[in-house]
Amino acid sequence: MLIHDMNTGDKFEGYYILQNIAQRTTAAGKPFLTLNLADRSGSVTAQVWDYTGPIGQGDVGKVAWIAGLASEYRGAPQVTVYRIRLAGENDDFRVSDLVATAPIALDETWAWIQEMVESIEDEDYRAVCREMLKVYGRQFRLIPAAKSMHHGFVGGLLMHTANMVKAADFYAGLYPAADRSLLLTGTLLHDFCKCEEFVTSPLGLVSEYSLKGQLIGHLVLGAEAYGNCEVSGENAHLIIKQQGSGGTEDPLDQRSTVGWKAFYAAKILMQEYMVRIEACSEMSDIAEAN
Repeated sequence: MLIHDMNTGDKFEGYYILQNIAQRTTAAGKPFLTLNLADRSGSVTAQVWDYTGPIGQGDVGKVAWIAGLASEYRGAPQVTVYRIRLAGENDDFRVSDLVATAPIALDETWAWIQEMVESIEDEDYRAVCREMLKVYGRQFRLIPAAKSMHHGFVGGLLMHTANMVKAADFYAGLYPAADRSLLLTGTLLHDFCKCEEFVTSPLGLVSEYSLKGQLIGHLVLGAEAYGNCEVSGENAHLIIKQQGSGGTEDPLDQRSTVGWKAFYAAKILMQEYMVRIEACSEMSDIAEAN
């Protein structure tokens, strides 16, 4: 039963994420556990009376099988837990019931990413992509693209990256002068080191930023990761800062047929920008052209 569907008096059992776990003692001196249960529909405060373990603060973020009774306390929903145990390898539950997941077929999208890598003509760039997929692939397929800003759900980084690669491939065909191998490589790998920037829960959600993530950030971490692969081009430059023409009209050296298009691929595919683009189109006198 989803938390959102619980009503006072409902008996329930199922799998939930454990949050904010604290061991406390009643006024009579009896131990109890207070915590929050969460799934994709919301969260609720829970009490486990006369409980001394083994579940404790070290189990925050883990999944547990729970049976209990829905009630309320001082006007707020609350549940009393009768039975609780951590989920094991043999427990059958769907991650999509517990956390928001990307609205894509993860396995198919991952396979498509691999196909796009094999389509890269430049041998050096193709080798870099293969190595980065090998090193970061498992995390890349699971983690969000951000903690909260965009695509902040399981599989979000894979979805965000796949959409950008599609756009980059389109731009490469639209502008023959662009280096497709360079554009696809830089677009594919621009966020890969978020795998090192984030600390994630067992379910793949971002719980906090790692020390590396706070001090260095995924851009420079990405450039360092590139350093582990031999490449003759200037692809690391594309990750750290978009390449460009320089000059007085472009003092930050940001414009080019590769870097600038990679930047705008990201900008266009940001959900917030998509809303603004659609709004402007509806209000424009030339909406059909937009």
